[in-house]
Amino acid sequence: MSVVKDYQRTLFSYAYNILGSSEDAKDAIQDVLVKYISGPKKDLENEKAYLIRGVINQSINLKKKKQRIAGDPMWLPEPVATEKADAGINREEIISYSMMVLLENLNPKERAAFILKEAYDYSHEDIAQALSITVENSRKLLSRAKNKLATPAKSMEETSLQAPVYLENYIAVIKSGDIKSLEKMLAQDVSVATDGGGKIKIVRELTEGFQATAELILYVYHHYQQQHNIRLSFVNHQPALLFYDKEKIFNCQVFEIDPATGKITHIWSMVDPEKLKNLSLG
Repeated sequence: MSVVKDYQRTLFSYAYNILGSSEDAKDAIQDVLVKYISGPKKDLENEKAYLIRGVINQSINLKKKKQRIAGDPMWLPEPVATEKADAGINREEIISYSMMVLLENLNPKERAAFILKEAYDYSHEDIAQALSITVENSRKLLSRAKNKLATPAKSMEETSLQAPVYLENYIAVIKSGDIKSLEKMLAQDVSVATDGGGKIKIVRELTEGFQATAELILYVYHHYQQQHNIRLSFVNHQPALLFYDKEKIFNCQVFEIDPATGKITHIWSMVDPEKLKNLSLG
């Protein structure tokens, strides 16, 4: 099983970036590796490229099967730790959480084409080969993807550097219950999206506007989170807060902060236990 050891780390980011789920990514990789190892041996010039192509297409097929329809409960990508990522993850190739959310607006093939071009710098010839399409179709897929992604994710580099102090202030404000100070930290059109996975009762799936958001944050904290410890982390290269007790994580909140204003524009709140089980406090 040396193939698994050699390629698991490389293959994970391709599968996860397309699927938005660690468990689904692992399933896609295992399916491809098992089929490759147990099947007739091929005379390949590039084994790594062959397996990457297999994982990309397996991930596209799995994403198609799991595509949601209008009216489904809120679904957010599974957060992946990038501060101290698992040894089996190439954290540099994990896409930012803001972009992962935006990518849900694309169909699986558009998503794959966009990721291969923007995250891995594939040429259109390489994309065409990976997806078994023509170069012209690759160009069309990428063009459609970019048109659908009308609001590009903001760079988190500057705010990530400032995040420890900023979020320490944020924690102090929510603990004090100072709604006016909290409102000043939020953009006018800030939003909070919460994914309970259909397993955890949540107050509201989507909240928009700084007043409603401030009220929600304080309500949730003082009614449900006050007894929890809070730790600053980074998931998908963005600042996050982990709410935990006795090493068990109950909530991961991922923040997007506008570098120009220093205000919070989005909070993505994960309380689905299945999507929190791969995070750790280590």
